[in-house]
Amino acid sequence: MAQTQNYIGTGRRKTAVARVRLASGTGKFLVNGRAIENYFLTESQRILATRPLAVTETASKYDVRVNVSGGGPNGQAGAVRHGVARALLQVDAALRPALKQHGLLTRDSRMRERKKYGQPGARKRFQFSKR
Repeated sequence: MAQTQNYIGTGRRKTAVARVRLASGTGKFLVNGRAIENYFLTESQRILATRPLAVTETASKYDVRVNVSGGGPNGQAGAVRHGVARALLQVDAALRPALKQHGLLTRDSRMRERKKYGQPGARKRFQFSKR
């Protein structure tokens, strides 16, 4: 029994973390054991998650299995995108210019700002009363 080669990439976005495993195959895309159509319900999230495969034209060459946790649906889709792009780099380093040109290798570092004491949110202040 021949062992197929797995390529691993980790993607992060906000508080979501995606562990991506690429293997040569027919183009199946599973997220947490479910088909991508059943996991990401909006078309924009599916397009976002599969963007690296579309840019490199490798969508039908690899089976993608993803474990993603934390955050919401949009953050998870961004984490999957980042993870898939990093896994594709493991497969073929020649894909780097195409992925970099489309900004798929950059970790989006924007995070939620913490709530500060003495106010109801990160920026909002309690109502000021002069008297």
